[in-house]
Amino acid sequence: MTPVLLLASSSNAGVPGADIEVAPWAWATFIALIVALLFADLFLFHRNAHEISIREAAITSAFWIAFGLLFSLVILWTLGGAAAGQYLTGYVIEKSLSIDNVFLWAVILSYFAVPKTYQHRVLFWGVFGALVLRAIFIFAGIALLDAFDWMLYVFGAFLVITAWRVAHHDEQDIEPEHNPVLKVMRRFVPVTNEYHGQKFWTKIDAKWFATPLMVVLVLVETTDVVFAVDSIPAILAITRSEFIAFTSNAFAILGLRALYFLVIGATGELRYLNVGLGIILGFVGVKMLLAEVFHIPTLASLAVITVVLTATVALSLRAEEQGHPKAPI
Repeated sequence: MTPVLLLASSSNAGVPGADIEVAPWAWATFIALIVALLFADLFLFHRNAHEISIREAAITSAFWIAFGLLFSLVILWTLGGAAAGQYLTGYVIEKSLSIDNVFLWAVILSYFAVPKTYQHRVLFWGVFGALVLRAIFIFAGIALLDAFDWMLYVFGAFLVITAWRVAHHDEQDIEPEHNPVLKVMRRFVPVTNEYHGQKFWTKIDAKWFATPLMVVLVLVETTDVVFAVDSIPAILAITRSEFIAFTSNAFAILGLRALYFLVIGATGELRYLNVGLGIILGFVGVKMLLAEVFHIPTLASLAVITVVLTATVALSLRAEEQGHPKAPI
């Protein structure tokens, strides 16, 4: 099968995805698709602010997951089986790492007492900004790897260190009021004491004020920068293709809002989630460090990640059913 989107091949054929260069029209088509889906979600399905029910969140989450998985068939048809394997592995990694992001959102939204009817709107723009940030991080990361081979070991070591930090992370340590971005914003931008519907800015006595919803949006965006720093090296350990890295990230991020409304009540049940995420990050970090010596096949990576996630969920649910206290880490 000849990849129909392939424009050219790179000389760096030994690196997964490095030989893939996608035609500009394919990039334009994908970006147009993402923008259309986002604005259909905002202006068609969520035009009126309302509280998202569990049923609505489940349906929406299933839609985004199905869309993300079906896109792997497009990759398979256009770029081949190896690319499809890289896309699926990247998608699973980014989706699993995003769960930690969801819990952080919960802390921020709870701290600022954001009404449930407005939560979807602020998370929509948070996701929109996250897509732009991920694109910048991906292109910059691949450019660094292409220009400096030794950066491969820097990224790998960073992932191993991050794996230890994530595995020992406790959500209770998160305190939004100590966020330096929040302190700077409150010092230089006047903020109202109450919400003004879904508005991020409001005009009072001929003067513009940011609403608490704008403060929440800024915090959501800045926290995504932190998670991007952790997750982008992980996807670059799987593929060096900008197209595969970005599309897998995009579909993982697009379903975050629905995932938030679904799993927000499961924080206590997924007690071993951070340990599982730490193992996954550690694995891809070691994979990156050993890339020049031993290449771990993409399908093997996908299998390891799937097994770790499945075991994490199964052990967490079993411990919850038996009423065991959370094991100290």
